[in-house]
Amino acid sequence: MPYKENKNLKLYYSISEVADMFHVSETLLRYWEREFPTFITPRKSGRQIRQYTEENIEQVRLVYHLVKEKGMTLQGARQTLKNNKTGTVQTMEVINRLKAIREELMAMKQELDRTIY
Repeated sequence: MPYKENKNLKLYYSISEVADMFHVSETLLRYWEREFPTFITPRKSGRQIRQYTEENIEQVRLVYHLVKEKGMTLQGARQTLKNNKTGTVQTMEVINRLKAIREELMAMKQELDRTIY
């Protein structure tokens, strides 16, 4: 799971910070903004500097999930968001919870392995 929650909550994040969170390029984020103009909408300052809120980051996370993790085309992702955004969000949340549980179980297994050997 490339996106990790930032415990130091900020009001706004720069495009470079968001790109680092998802291990993607700033160019890809700008491209997704053009492809999902009504969905990914970071605030732009007077000098057109993008400022992402937590909500914007969740929007990027959903697009990332559909395109990068599920392998959908951009058209398929747009259609999914149009037809069933709520169901898609719920499915993604379940998947992320299961991944976190798996990571925790793997850490416990490693700890047990160290104790036994």
